Amino acid sequence: MEAQREETVADFRTALLSRVKRTVIKVGSGVLTGPRGLNLSVIKHLASCINDIKQKGIEVVLVSSGAIASGFKKVALGRKPKTISEKQAVAAIGQPALIMAWEKAFERHGQKVAQILITRDDLTNRRRYLNARNTLRTLLSWDIIPIINENDTVVVEEIKLGDNDNLSAMVTNLVDAHLLVNLTDIDGLFDSDPRDNPDARLIPVVEKVDSKIKNFASTIPGFLGTGGMSSKIAAAQKVALAGIPGIIANGLRPGVLRDIFEGRAIGTFFLPRDASLCKRKHWIAFAKAPKGELVVDKGAEKAILFNGKSLLPSGIMEVRGKFGVGDSVVISNERGENIAVGLVNYQAVDLKRIKGIRTSKISSVLGFKHADEVIHRDNLVLTSETEEGVEECHFKS
Repeated sequence: MEAQREETVADFRTALLSRVKRTVIKVGSGVLTGPRGLNLSVIKHLASCINDIKQKGIEVVLVSSGAIASGFKKVALGRKPKTISEKQAVAAIGQPALIMAWEKAFERHGQKVAQILITRDDLTNRRRYLNARNTLRTLLSWDIIPIINENDTVVVEEIKLGDNDNLSAMVTNLVDAHLLVNLTDIDGLFDSDPRDNPDARLIPVVEKVDSKIKNFASTIPGFLGTGGMSSKIAAAQKVALAGIPGIIANGLRPGVLRDIFEGRAIGTFFLPRDASLCKRKHWIAFAKAPKGELVVDKGAEKAILFNGKSLLPSGIMEVRGKFGVGDSVVISNERGENIAVGLVNYQAVDLKRIKGIRTSKISSVLGFKHADEVIHRDNLVLTSETEEGVEECHFKS
């Protein structure tokens, strides 16, 4: 029975990979750097594999870590940079060397590349999000490989994406990719940390990211990277909710990308969810950083969770944080549980004045009315949807 199931999963994996026409490949610092800085032999090998993938008619977007690691080795700091300014300075030193290494590696195959540096701020603004998507699509149409990294030289905590694992998930959705490949320095997801436990077993397939899978993931990041296995699991979960499969594999394994795209069972394969979030709801749920919180009463909670309703001011009990029109806020119930996230039609200062009142009273209190709804249903994503996905979407892109 188990053998039959494995055969079915293998066939499903092969079928999914056969339909991939655009992929995002994320390469971590643990793969790209060695004792003396950038591992140029690994970069050359991966560039060769990516070129082979492109020869199959598959477009590739590369998310590359390594700027901080490269700069760290150059300045011989002796310790991992701690402050934001130290990280920014080290990244500024390392980023030119990183992009130059990739450019030289791809130049051997007659392949052009483009450098794109992104912060969360570029993805939370809908217009800039769409502009970034159009730019990436144009580069791909010109047969140029975009090489993306978080803009560590200017990023601050408020706009930081968190790590390149999270960035790779955002980019996968941004460019409508069909697969996310996350290359790290271990073979995939194990049931315990293989660095500590020699008996740790590789998990070849993950059907759903649940609490058990999250517990398996190591939360210990590499010395120079920012994302441990837990962030890679979170990235795989995000793309799965968009209906996109993901693979975590060992980027130091010779020929790993060729093997993956030839259908071999390499690394850990994350199955896509059958019911996926539409692109706009995925953007609301994962790209927008919440800037506040609205606590709602039981009536509003029921209307949102079970009746598919918008959030009205009458159901709001408390307004927390400072936010403006169009910002993302978390919706919590009286028990302190997060039940949804959405985009608000009113700024915090105005919501504090109209919380608990009927919509017919908004104009008399504020002197104006943007909308009856504080958060319209179309701009609201339930917490359960970010775990299970949804089948319906009324938005385009």
